Amino acid sequence: MDRVKDKVALVTGGGSGLGAADCEALAREGARVVVTDVKLETAQAVADRIGNGAVAMTLDVADEAQWIAVMAEIEQRMGRLDILVNNAGVVLSADVENTTLEQFRWVNAIMTDGVFLGCKYAIPLMNKGDGGSIINMSSTGALLGYPIFFAYSAAKGAVRSMTKSIAVMCQEKGYKIRCNSVHPGAIETPMVQTAEGRVDQPKDIPDGILPPGTPGHPKDVGALIVFLASDESRFITGAELVIDNGVTIRPF
Repeated sequence: MDRVKDKVALVTGGGSGLGAADCEALAREGARVVVTDVKLETAQAVADRIGNGAVAMTLDVADEAQWIAVMAEIEQRMGRLDILVNNAGVVLSADVENTTLEQFRWVNAIMTDGVFLGCKYAIPLMNKGDGGSIINMSSTGALLGYPIFFAYSAAKGAVRSMTKSIAVMCQEKGYKIRCNSVHPGAIETPMVQTAEGRVDQPKDIPDGILPPGTPGHPKDVGALIVFLASDESRFITGAELVIDNGVTIRPF
């Protein structure tokens, strides 16, 4: 318990799925969580549920002005920012031939621009305090060829590269800020259910070691987020942590 006690954490897309699980895990370990989502009501529901001084804020991650406003409010209300989890994302099922330019820009505005803006405006606030940990949600889509998720994989690949650039920059400038990317495989979330045509039809994920082909539970990712947010991972920066039950290492 208390692995991130008294730290202030901002989670984007915190109103559901992986974002909500990340918020719950961080609050359970003592963090004061700022739950952000494009829909304030969903963010507020998560903040009310996790407690521990959690607050909800509206944030469209593709909107630079909203990032500036959220960071200003966090500084005014909490005085610091220790953890940023760039989690917000969308998925589009289409290969390169069937993806329109408008769709490509929409997907990348949320996941590429959103991560860029989050890092850009979190770093100065983290530097006013004791530094911090930035955790960018990428995907196995950044590591493997998924034709049907062309725009999504492109954005997640950008997240992977930006993470490494930011990690090195922070070290070279002497910032006490680490930056890592997390690469989940299939995790049982509403977004995955929608992509698979199983809206509101969740699978039951058992406890214990999971057999190949079984999706992970959001709490599995939440546990990794807590580790990367805590001082336990102080020697880890610029890393890509794959959490996929071995999917990317299989030879077939």
